[in-house]
Amino acid sequence: MPTESKPSQRGTGTPADGTIRVAAVQMVSTPAVERNLIEARRLIGEAVARGARLVALPEYFGIMGMRERDKVAAREAPGKGPIQDFLAATARELKVWLVGGSVPLECSAPEKVRNSCLVYDDEGKLVARYDKIHLFSFETEKERYAEDRTIEPGGEVVTVDSPCGRLGLSICYDLRFPELYRSMGEVDLILVPSSFTATTGRAHWETLLRARAIENLCYVLAPAQGGKHENGRETNGDTMAVDPWGIVLERIPSGPGVVVADMDLARMAKVRRSLPALTHRTLHRC
Repeated sequence: MPTESKPSQRGTGTPADGTIRVAAVQMVSTPAVERNLIEARRLIGEAVARGARLVALPEYFGIMGMRERDKVAAREAPGKGPIQDFLAATARELKVWLVGGSVPLECSAPEKVRNSCLVYDDEGKLVARYDKIHLFSFETEKERYAEDRTIEPGGEVVTVDSPCGRLGLSICYDLRFPELYRSMGEVDLILVPSSFTATTGRAHWETLLRARAIENLCYVLAPAQGGKHENGRETNGDTMAVDPWGIVLERIPSGPGVVVADMDLARMAKVRRSLPALTHRTLHRC
């Protein structure tokens, strides 16, 4: 069952009609935390200036190390550390809901981290934490990834109410597992902060994002790492916002930037009435 940041009825904080503006930040993060936070602040400021009430950062926005173990060296205790302090202070300063795509947090294994998506409200209060459940593994002649070597997986599905409606939290490789999103129940906005590889991203990124939007009849916001990093890794980018009909509203192919899109909650409700697929589910009752 999904966990929530606080007890509430579904839809608490959701405007009855009208639109609400959200934004996704694309970055090409480096091994230097301070440099990344300066760049993140610039891009968040741009999103807020364009009217966004919620801004989401990509996976590993705070550090993209030269080696996979660099994030272990940079890990923070929950509630304490430069990356978390930055998120809380920026949300409070700019009066915006801020999604820290992923932050390396301490866990029970000293040689690993929890890859955690943190959500702060517009007062700088932490209102939700999701630890990445599915750990990426991929191997070709030229590439090799094994996240389980440095990441301890989470085990809880997390949703949280916000001014943009109910948010469903996920990270990167989670995107390939539709049962995670079904476990969230009805959500209004799915967040997928990512650092997809260029290889897998070119093949599957857009298809998977649009599928998650269509099958859940909700908006999807996917902030990504996008470009060639100092460690030699190339990430896919293509940060985008997708509507409940699977239409891509806005995107950035590569490089730093901001995607801004309007969530039309009245239109989403109309789509769900017109195509009530969420109420037609039967196998989940078995």
